[in-house]
Amino acid sequence: MLSYKESLKILKETDALLEGHFILSSGLHSEKYVQCAKLLSKPDKAKELCISLAENIKKNFKGIDLILSPAIGGIVIGYEIGRILNIETIFAERVSGNFVLRRGFEVKKDQKVLIVEDVITTGKSCSECSNLATKFGANVVGYACLIDRSNSINKVDKKVVSQVQIKIPTYKEGDIPEHLKKIKASKPGSKNI
Repeated sequence: MLSYKESLKILKETDALLEGHFILSSGLHSEKYVQCAKLLSKPDKAKELCISLAENIKKNFKGIDLILSPAIGGIVIGYEIGRILNIETIFAERVSGNFVLRRGFEVKKDQKVLIVEDVITTGKSCSECSNLATKFGANVVGYACLIDRSNSINKVDKKVVSQVQIKIPTYKEGDIPEHLKKIKASKPGSKNI
């Protein structure tokens, strides 16, 4: 498995770790943003991180029947982990603000489901996917992501396995530091697409 230092080096080499003023999908503000799309544009580098994450998943979860990822960010990571582990992989997408299964995807009763995401910040998308899976009678075994930037403060209720944990402070609208207020904010996430 790749070390934290090796994983961080890949994120920096691929320009996946950005600095500036960002409004996250959660509405929180941050001075750093992990843009996994930049990592994924370099398949050889993304493959290294995904293989390492898959090894970590094998060590921590047994008997996974299905991988469920939230669209858009989790689709490619979920697929790649599913390909490496040879596990069926589907994704949920937002319709009128709620995650649903479309395209003929199904979650079956009693399936052991792993939720796979690119980045976990608040865990909101993962939690919504978990609720969707349990609505169909499945058992969510846990969560996996390339980057866990939640600082252990998230909405998920089970174990999270990540390739790398990054502590990046986030701020509510009224608590933005002065130095960050001077930088024009951008909203790079995909939740509002």
